[in-house]
Amino acid sequence: MAAAERIVVVGGSAGGIEALTALVAELPRGFEAAVLVALHVPADATSRLPEILSRAGSMRAEHVEDVQELAPGRIFVAPPDRHLVVEDGRVKATRGPRENRHRPAVDPLFRSAARWYGQAVVAVLLSGGLGDGIAGTQAVKERGGVPMIQDPDEALFPGMPASVRDLVEHDHCLPAAEIGRLLPTILGGNAPRSEARDEGIVYETDMAGLDTDALEGDGRQGKPSAYGCPECGGVLWELDDGPSLRYRCRVGHAYVVEALQESQSAEIERALWSALRALEEKAGLAQRMADRARGRGHADAERLHRSRAAGADRQASVLRELLLDPGPLDRPGALEPGIAEAHE
Repeated sequence: MAAAERIVVVGGSAGGIEALTALVAELPRGFEAAVLVALHVPADATSRLPEILSRAGSMRAEHVEDVQELAPGRIFVAPPDRHLVVEDGRVKATRGPRENRHRPAVDPLFRSAARWYGQAVVAVLLSGGLGDGIAGTQAVKERGGVPMIQDPDEALFPGMPASVRDLVEHDHCLPAAEIGRLLPTILGGNAPRSEARDEGIVYETDMAGLDTDALEGDGRQGKPSAYGCPECGGVLWELDDGPSLRYRCRVGHAYVVEALQESQSAEIERALWSALRALEEKAGLAQRMADRARGRGHADAERLHRSRAAGADRQASVLRELLLDPGPLDRPGALEPGIAEAHE
């Protein structure tokens, strides 16, 4: 069977499974495009998404294993802890660097689809939190594809589609089922696929596959920032090439601003817990030494160690209050309920 000449790429996160099943249920038998799906899912989850989608509609869904030909009328799903990347009529699953704290992530799929298919791509962004999908949707639009978003008013978690609605020029904003009904009509008017030669999209697509030339070459986009990568500690390069600022490190970890801030908050919380543990240990050791000094009749040493224990206790108390009521340290998108549960 010849490779699909038209593709639909779909991304989402929390609440995305409900929207995706509604969309797939409306696709007709004999749908002439390949459908590729990247939904955020924890790396250690057991994904049943292909079975869910196969039952929801008339198309066969499957996890991508290594590299597969893009056949029309099939649904290709990113397995846990793998990006989906399009490459000249094929799709491959790769353990490339996380983007926006996720693997699979939406942006690598959308961006690679835009690179290799151009006007023959329809990109659909469904329910989810934070900003994954903004850069990828922008790439699809710039290459002449058709961006569509689930109506945020319908989405269980409106953050992702609302971000694209507000920041990226898009063609349709509809409930998920209506997107499914409209897709055959939209694809009927799409132009043939065409490969992009733009240096930026080629570089970023290659980074998702840890391409040696991308890692070691001089085609790095943007300019060095003052921030370190939360995953590897490397310098983040700032890219101001679209609707919002983005950051990418040397080995490819990438963030929109919201995802970077969330990662920084998580890093701060880890540091606070580590500091609390160290203070509790310091106070405990000081109390032990004070008790030992008292037993030996060393009053001055006892007072010194009691003072040190009290100081550590006071500092630990401040940290405990901060951790129990973090205020600005809250991570609004850190917990997106329903992702792991729906995949198991």
